[in-house]
Amino acid sequence: MMDSQENALNQGAEEVKQQEVAVEKEVKDDSKAAETPTPKTAIEKSTENAEGQKAEKTQSPTLKVYNSKKDIVERIKEIAESDETPEKAEIDHLKTTFYKIHFAEREAQQKAFIDNGGDPEKYQVFPDEDEEDFKASMSIIKEKRQKAFLELEEQKQENLKRKEAILEKLKTMATTPEEANKNFQEVRALQQEWKTIKAVPAEKNNELWRNYQLYVEQFYDLLNLNREAREYDFKKNLEKKTQLCEAAEKLADEEDVVSAFHQLQELHQEFRETGPVEKELREEIWTRFKTASTVVNKRHQQHFEDIRSQEETNLVKKTELCEKVEAIAKREHKGSADWEKSTKEIIDIQKEWKTIGFAPQKMNVKIFERFRAACDDFFGKKGEFFKNLKNQFAENAEKKKALVEKAQSLTDSTDWKATTDKFIALQKEWKTIGMVPRKQGDQLWNDFLAACNHFFEARNAAHADTRNEEQENLTKKNEIIEKLVQLAEAGKENIQEEVHQLTEEFNAVGHVPFKEKDKVYKAYHEVLDKLYKDLHINAARRRMDNFRNNLKKVADRGANALDNERGRLMRRYEQLKQEINTYENNLGFLNISSKKGNSLIDDMNRRIQKLKDDTEEIRQKIKAIDAENKD
Repeated sequence: MMDSQENALNQGAEEVKQQEVAVEKEVKDDSKAAETPTPKTAIEKSTENAEGQKAEKTQSPTLKVYNSKKDIVERIKEIAESDETPEKAEIDHLKTTFYKIHFAEREAQQKAFIDNGGDPEKYQVFPDEDEEDFKASMSIIKEKRQKAFLELEEQKQENLKRKEAILEKLKTMATTPEEANKNFQEVRALQQEWKTIKAVPAEKNNELWRNYQLYVEQFYDLLNLNREAREYDFKKNLEKKTQLCEAAEKLADEEDVVSAFHQLQELHQEFRETGPVEKELREEIWTRFKTASTVVNKRHQQHFEDIRSQEETNLVKKTELCEKVEAIAKREHKGSADWEKSTKEIIDIQKEWKTIGFAPQKMNVKIFERFRAACDDFFGKKGEFFKNLKNQFAENAEKKKALVEKAQSLTDSTDWKATTDKFIALQKEWKTIGMVPRKQGDQLWNDFLAACNHFFEARNAAHADTRNEEQENLTKKNEIIEKLVQLAEAGKENIQEEVHQLTEEFNAVGHVPFKEKDKVYKAYHEVLDKLYKDLHINAARRRMDNFRNNLKKVADRGANALDNERGRLMRRYEQLKQEINTYENNLGFLNISSKKGNSLIDDMNRRIQKLKDDTEEIRQKIKAIDAENKD
């Protein structure tokens, strides 16, 4: 006859297995297997967790890899239409995979739209049929799981009452030694009945199993049946359990932590299925097995704690990126350059996001939705800005077209005074109108300037014969040119000041006859070019001298001509400042992120310095115009 304690242990182990398999939701924390407060508690918790992990392993097979949303939808519909209770692990896997593919597709569609020239603010997210089907099936599954859960809870309460009744009977039989042999068959019947009863409330499971094991062992200890066979079984069981202890101890060196843990669960099952040993050795052999199990369980626990720790770290990183995007979206953007700068920041953040792994499952979808919402908020505001800017540009362009048409209608007028006033008024109005796209703006400005110049050149030509001083001015300028020639031929040193004084005198002399101006200015510039070359005078200063020399010519076209020139220079000045700002921003980025070396940075610095020199030259020209206007 099989030893009574062997029956008790085997039947108890099978009962725990059945309970754990039936209650998937109650198997959650692998780490509990390592908790051993007291010898008796250690036995209970090891049994609970060993069976729980085995149930988890049974219910969570290797999850299928899905590459398309349609495959996932087909599987989720199949589950929804099935009569079986859906498994949580598979449902979570299907949900995570579906939305990972879904969001990736949406992002790719948006990128393709923009790459093909689409306006970001006009991009629309259309309803997804697959997503609607997925949500509908998930709703059905949720209802099925809730219904199954309620039915299971009700069944658990009924099972609890039945097991408590069995325990009361076993307790009575275990405390009446005189009736032990007589009650043997009844005890066997109660064991079989216990085995058929499935899940009970989780909070009662340990207590039930502890009491069941206690009363069964107490009862069988009372029996006096086949003592020789009993001792033989004890010896055989001790050898088996010793081997299991050795196998469990070797798992401490197993490289694959997860594999070692699952192997340990199989050893636990064998340990429980192996019959009892002598009463004096039970605690010793279990303590050895429990100690080896604790080592493996702690390694397994640490493994998943490390995973969870990394996921928490990933969540922190992703939260920081969300905060950065949200801050950028709230930032005040004053113009196109600000928006483009922020757009580059957002794109860089999106690239960084893709390098970070998963966050904890309960937060993974939420944190992505927060990130996507922040990005959408930024690009929505950007789209609105450029939409308004485009409308403003169009309005400004229409206003400038109207001014061009008015100016062109006045070009052939000979009413010099009245028409001059009209042109001045048009020029003032032009300055009040805002920006338009560069290409269109340049064309409009050229047309407007051409109309203005046409009129003022005609007006100046009509009054050219009335200027009596022009001949005197010609004589003065020729005398200055002769002095410059003498300086050039003399080959003296340190004549920069003399040259500068003579150029100032030349520029101070008024207009010369129109027919002579080209000749005199040609002679003037030829000798200056020779002097500047010999004296290595800065090219910028030469250009300034030329500019000052030409100011009189421009002024002859009217006061508005100087204003036009000043306006052109101011626009060029602002353009150069914007270019300097752009280069400096790019230089800052290169200093932080570029891996191309110093050559690119050096080239960028040279460009910036050239732009600054040009800016200073234009500033000096504007000062010269302002000085001319004062005169």
